[in-house]
Amino acid sequence: MLLPKFDFHEPATVTEACQIMAEYGVKAKVIAGGTDLMVNMKKKLVSPEQLVSVSRIEELKKIDTAGNMLKIGSCFTVADIAASEQIGKKWKALCSGAKALGSPLIRNLATIGGNLGSARPAADLPPSLMVYGAKVVLKKKSGERVVAMDKFFRGPGLTEITPDEILTEIQMDAPPAYSGAGYINLGIRQAQDCNLVNVASFITLEGPGGVIKTARIVMGCVGPTHLRAPSAEKLLVGEKPTEAIFAKAGQAAAGDCSPINDFRGSAEYKKAMVGVLTKRTLGIAYKEAMGQ
Repeated sequence: MLLPKFDFHEPATVTEACQIMAEYGVKAKVIAGGTDLMVNMKKKLVSPEQLVSVSRIEELKKIDTAGNMLKIGSCFTVADIAASEQIGKKWKALCSGAKALGSPLIRNLATIGGNLGSARPAADLPPSLMVYGAKVVLKKKSGERVVAMDKFFRGPGLTEITPDEILTEIQMDAPPAYSGAGYINLGIRQAQDCNLVNVASFITLEGPGGVIKTARIVMGCVGPTHLRAPSAEKLLVGEKPTEAIFAKAGQAAAGDCSPINDFRGSAEYKKAMVGVLTKRTLGIAYKEAMGQ
C-alpha cells in the first residue's frame, strides 16, 4: 500500500517542534519510530497532512537517574529500555515490559513515547509504568503540564494529548525500600503478536517479614484502557504476603476487569488469565521486595 501524501518536518529542538504543532494542530502528527503510525497511514486509518519527526531531537533520547527520580525522554527506544542497567536496578518490571514488546527489529525502532501515545489497550509498557506511579510531561508552545498515567489514557487510541502538544518525558519516583514489581504478558505467540492479557503488580512491605503497605495492580487487554484493580489492591493492604493472599487478589482482580469476546479468546478465559497473571506478578514483586 502507498502512503498518503504529506509534508515532512524535522525540527532540531522541542521548541521548534512545538511551534510546528501549534501552527498545524489537528492536521499534524508527531512521528518517532513510526512502528504504529506508518502502518496506520498505509491502511488509510489516519492521513495527516503534516508529519513532524522528533527522532533527531537529542534531548528526547536521554535518561536521567539523578536524585530520587527516573526521567526518560520520549524518543528513548524500547530496546534501550530493555538493556538499561540504570533502569533495571530500581524499575525492573519496566525492563520486563520492554523485553516483551514485539520483536528485536520493532524494539530497535519503537519509542516509549510512541508506545504510550498510540494508547493501545494491549500495549506492553503502560502497565509497569502505571504501577510505578509514572507521570508524563506534555509540552506545547505556551508551556507544559504533567499528567499522571492513571489519567492519561481516555480510550482505545485516545489520550490526554491535545493536537498542539508533544509528549516529551516520562517521570517516575524511585520505589521505596522493600518494594518490588513484576510484569507478565500472555499472547498466542512469543513475539509480533497482540497481547491476550498483560498484568503488572507492585507492592511495598512495611519491612522484612512485614505486611503489605502499598499495592498497585494494572491490567491490560481487558477494558478500553489499562485498568487498575482496586478490589485486589484493597484486599492486599495490611496483609502478610503469602501465596494464598496473592491467589485471592488474583480472583479479585478478575472481578475488576471487563474483557470482551474476540477471536483471540473468550471474556471468561481472559478473566481467568488475569487471576493467574496477577498471582504470578505479585510473587515476582514479593521476591524483589525481599531482595531475592
